[in-house]
Amino acid sequence: MNLDEAQRKKVTEWIAQGLKLSEIQNRLASELNVSMTYMDVRFLVDDLKLTPKDVDRPKPSQSALATSSAAPPSGAAGARAGTNQAGAAGQKAAGAAIGIGGVSVVVDEIARPGAVVSGRVTFSDGNVAAWHFDQAGRLGLVPEQPGYRPTPSDLQQFQMVLETELSRLGL
Repeated sequence: MNLDEAQRKKVTEWIAQGLKLSEIQNRLASELNVSMTYMDVRFLVDDLKLTPKDVDRPKPSQSALATSSAAPPSGAAGARAGTNQAGAAGQKAAGAAIGIGGVSVVVDEIARPGAVVSGRVTFSDGNVAAWHFDQAGRLGLVPEQPGYRPTPSDLQQFQMVLETELSRLGL
C-alpha cells in the first residue's frame, strides 16, 4: 500500500518517538484509517530507511516464570498438523539454545522451505517441536511426538524466549 508524504512523515515521527511496529500498525489504522499487516509495516519502515528504537525491557525473574500459570494470548502458538523434517542434514542453528524456565529455543540459520524464520524448541518436559513463522506471520508448532501439546506455561515461556531471541538476531 502506498502512503502519501504526510502519512510517511507521521510514520517517521512515530519511529522517532520509539513506538513499536505493532503500535505503528494500530495507529495507522486508528488515526490514518490505513489497514496494513504487520509485515507490510515492517516493509514500509524498511522502505523509509528507518530503524525502530530498541527499548530496554525489564528482565523477568526466573522464579516469576517458573511459577507462572497464565495462558498465552489467544491465537498464539497452535499445534499444526503435518510431518516434521526438522532434523534434515545441512541445517545449522544460528546460535546456542537460549531459554528460561526449562524452555529453550534454537533459530535455524536457514529457514525451512515456505517459512520466513524457523527453528526448534525444547519444552521443560523434554519434548521437542519444530516452530516456524509462515509468510503471513502465523506461528506454527509441529511436535516430534504426535499429539503432544505443551503446557500453557511452557507455551508462554516459549513465546517470550522466541521474541527475545528473534529481536536479539534483528528479526
